[in-house]
Amino acid sequence: MANSASSPEVKAALDRARDNQGDTAAVALLETAVGKLWERIKREPEYVLTREEFALFNYFIYRYGKLPEGRRAVEQFWNHYNPNNSASNGSKTYIF
Repeated sequence: MANSASSPEVKAALDRARDNQGDTAAVALLETAVGKLWERIKREPEYVLTREEFALFNYFIYRYGKLPEGRRAVEQFWNHYNPNNSASNGSKTYIF
């Protein structure tokens, strides 16, 4: 699926956006992907984000991080985090 968080297109758009090189097409792709992810988070309260989904969600944390569903999604990700499976750099998300 082209606009799922794990699609190569979304990953590339997220990388460009992080480097402040996002164009309107990249922004639109990320907005669509995070919108679908947010709907899933609200629809499935016990859902645990994948590493790719968490990266996308974390990019938009300013938008969702203070909402109960957003806090729960972040907490559940870290409660199920396994560095051996996630290959992450170990950085954490902080909600302001």
